Amino acid sequence: MKIILTQEVSGLGAPGDIVEVKDGYGRNYLLPQGFAIAWTKGAEKQVTVIKRARGAREIRDLDHANEVKTQLEGLKINLKVRAGDGGRLFGSVTPAEIVDAVKAASGPVLDRRRLEVPGHIKSTGTYPVKIKLHPEVTASFNLNVVQR
Repeated sequence: MKIILTQEVSGLGAPGDIVEVKDGYGRNYLLPQGFAIAWTKGAEKQVTVIKRARGAREIRDLDHANEVKTQLEGLKINLKVRAGDGGRLFGSVTPAEIVDAVKAASGPVLDRRRLEVPGHIKSTGTYPVKIKLHPEVTASFNLNVVQR
């Protein structure tokens, strides 16, 4: 099955890429979740619009990605959350909350879909977080989850 990705899918491609996947994967997962649209000639014309939007949001080049990486790695990022006894959170930390914490720490604006969080963050402590800034650049920083 030929599809056009509308969002980044790990191991498959970036928005606007035309990829060939197995029928069940496309029909049962990618299309219903909104990660892709079915390929047609008309939809292929929309690829240019998707790629243009991605270009405006994406990091410009390798040098810019390296600048953002050094800026991120120099930040001390604290995220204040509600927690009960023993530091157990009410719920878990979402990628959107991590992006907001980076912005609050005077960091760059990040895309939450590019974050790689190790499992679910459900208690206070320090957690390593990675973000793919560019195909060749991955930045990592420590997220300190503290109780309010």
